[in-house]
Amino acid sequence: MSTASDNVTSGKGRRLVVLLPLIVFLGIAALFLYRLGAGDPSTLPSVLIGRPAPNTPLPPLEGLVHDGTPVPGIAMTDLKGRVSLVNVWASWCVPCRDEAPLLMKLAEDKRIRVIGINYKDEPVNARRFIGRYGNPYAAVGTDVSGRAGIEWGVYGVPENFVIGRDGRIAYKLVGPITAANLESVLKPQFEKALAAR
Repeated sequence: MSTASDNVTSGKGRRLVVLLPLIVFLGIAALFLYRLGAGDPSTLPSVLIGRPAPNTPLPPLEGLVHDGTPVPGIAMTDLKGRVSLVNVWASWCVPCRDEAPLLMKLAEDKRIRVIGINYKDEPVNARRFIGRYGNPYAAVGTDVSGRAGIEWGVYGVPENFVIGRDGRIAYKLVGPITAANLESVLKPQFEKALAAR
C-alpha cells in the first residue's frame, strides 16, 4: 500500500524526467548562441593568404563605360605588378551600398588599384548600382555562375582581398569595408603590401 509521501516522491521523479531533456536542450542552445556571437566574422581565416590569387579571368560587365571607355574585365595580369584591392560585390547586397563611398575614396589613392568582381548579378542591375554609387573600379569582371567566388573562397558579399605586387593574396576581409576597419585594418595591410619587395 503506497503512502502519500511515496506519491509525492514519485510525482517529483516524473517531473524531473520530463524536465531533464528541456534543461539539456536549453543548455546546448545557450552554448550555440554564445559561440555564434563570439568573435569577429571578418577575421575568418583563409587558406588563400600567401598564395597566388586564383586564376579566374572574368568577362567585363556588359555595357559598363567609364569616361567614354569600356571598363575591362579581369585578366590575371591585372593582379601583378601593383597592389590591388579585389572587391566582391553585387547590386542586391545592402552592405555593398554602405561600403561604396569608402571604395570611391580608396580609389583616389593611385598606389592601389581597385578591381571588382560582380557576383551573381544581372548586368542591368550592376550598371544601375555603379551609376548610383559611383565606379571605383579599374576593371570589373562578372561572375554570373558564382564559380570564381568558389575559387576565391567567398563566403558571401561583400568580401575584399588585398593583393600584393607579386599577385599573392596578402589579406582577406569578410564583410563590408567600414570607416573603422579601413583605418585600423585595411590601410596597414596596404602599407605592408606597398612596402614589400
